[in-house]
Amino acid sequence: MFFSAALAALALGVSQVAAHGGVLSYSINGQTYDGFKAYNTPTGQSSIQREWDTYNPLTNPTDPNLACNANGASLGSGQKSATVAAGTKVTAYWNQWPHAIGPVMVYMAKCNGACTTSTPSSLSWFKIDQAGLISGTLPNGTWGQGELIANNNSWTSTIPSSLAPGEYFIRHELLAIHTSNQPQFYPECAQLIITGSGSAQPSGSYLVKFPGAYSMSDPGVGIDVYSQPNVSNYTIPGPAVWQG
Repeated sequence: MFFSAALAALALGVSQVAAHGGVLSYSINGQTYDGFKAYNTPTGQSSIQREWDTYNPLTNPTDPNLACNANGASLGSGQKSATVAAGTKVTAYWNQWPHAIGPVMVYMAKCNGACTTSTPSSLSWFKIDQAGLISGTLPNGTWGQGELIANNNSWTSTIPSSLAPGEYFIRHELLAIHTSNQPQFYPECAQLIITGSGSAQPSGSYLVKFPGAYSMSDPGVGIDVYSQPNVSNYTIPGPAVWQG
């Protein structure tokens, strides 16, 4: 009896882990950078990615960990940064992503000095890429996350070529909205050192804080896609994309 119950609990845990996920690695200029290994102690890990502890989503748009997931901590001596020229493509790879309904969003934030000692929630973030409802209707159409799945669970974005050099975070976020009025946020952050001769910096309405950028009253966050079977438009939350 106990053995059966233990097996059932184990199976439930495995299914929960398999049901969600996050960014596992990055490809930049032909080089692969492994991400943080969730469910493992950060001690001894080395990555350009900040710590994230589980495959489970954040479900509150004002969660204090929304910037870089829970707990988003620096890996200390194991924390690395990838040196990337402005204008370079960055590809993020997820586990086998299960959710096809919802937008893909990619943000960056300039650190005030070294990103390794920066607190993500204190930074100002700007969006460099996004894809929401690409075609069709809310419950049955093609979404950014569907495209991600079709592209080998990956998403490629280009660092704006005019971006000023310095240390930055890049933040990949999937917002799964397949459950009515219960958003699921999956953010992960990695550290980059941007090089180049650009001088542009976003300002004004392009900049947001995490938490602070979203609320449940946003039409793209607190949404029931199944109650709107004939609607063919969707408002991606957050600021407009800054293109440099």
